[in-house]
Amino acid sequence: MSLAVKSALFIVGPTATGKSEIAADVAQKLDAEIISADAFQIYRGLDLLNAKPGATTLAKAPHHLIGTMSILEEMSAEKFRQLASRTLAEIHSRGKTAIVVGGSGLYVKVLTHGLTPVPSVDLKLRAQLNQLSPDELGAKLLDLDPQTKIDMKNRRRLVRAIEICLTTGQPASAQRGEWNAVAGIGDPGQPASAMPATSFFVFRERDELYERINRRVEAMFENGVIEEVRATGTMSQTASQMIGVREIRKLLDGRMSIFQCVAAIQQATRRYAKRQLTWFRRQTNFRPLNLSLFSHKEAVTWISQLAKDLAVA
Repeated sequence: MSLAVKSALFIVGPTATGKSEIAADVAQKLDAEIISADAFQIYRGLDLLNAKPGATTLAKAPHHLIGTMSILEEMSAEKFRQLASRTLAEIHSRGKTAIVVGGSGLYVKVLTHGLTPVPSVDLKLRAQLNQLSPDELGAKLLDLDPQTKIDMKNRRRLVRAIEICLTTGQPASAQRGEWNAVAGIGDPGQPASAMPATSFFVFRERDELYERINRRVEAMFENGVIEEVRATGTMSQTASQMIGVREIRKLLDGRMSIFQCVAAIQQATRRYAKRQLTWFRRQTNFRPLNLSLFSHKEAVTWISQLAKDLAVA
């Protein structure tokens, strides 16, 4: 891990927790700059759907990697690592603290642990795999990699895992094992030694978090998310995985009512938040902070003070 990453402050957690607002206020206190580790907020043009921080939040501190990519471009963990590493170095060259904020676990992990080199995309192979159904992809991956733990409902990850297996001649799960061994996280009961000491995992009690998610989705519709998606044409495969794209397009095609659409996006977002919670709880040396027990001001003060005590600022 680079020195820049070691000296960065990480604030991570599930969607709708309020981490963006907390990070912006912490950044003000520390005279810091923020790097977003969100797989979808990096795209331009769908600010409501990807819950981009509002103008007031963005004005509190410089923000990076938000709205910087065209929705026509594919993103990957390696591409993010390169962009974020370059940005980290630039922030530190200005003598500023960098705060990495986000809920995309893999994007956070490639910064803190690195990434096992994987082959580049074979467009011909990908086109062939994209013709297969999710069930066919799942069966093919299990045949190539019986030890896989890939989510069988995540089409994008299924395709990528199969690509890795076919291109390298080795199971994708074996490469993940190499990554964990290098990072020192083979034993889930032990802290990942590569992780920075100033890593905060913010979360809320489940009922409160789910209520925040439901309200945020309702607000998206009140503020015009249907028109936002209607105005969007072709997008990359990565961008099209954004929660809500598929549901709102069904609504626009008359295949779903607005009530069904809202409910479907709320459910998909709650499920995503549950997966995020599981991911970050396995990062055993993230300092947990239950925001249901603290006011916003208390959380900002606690994180800022601890960062100063640990000589990050």
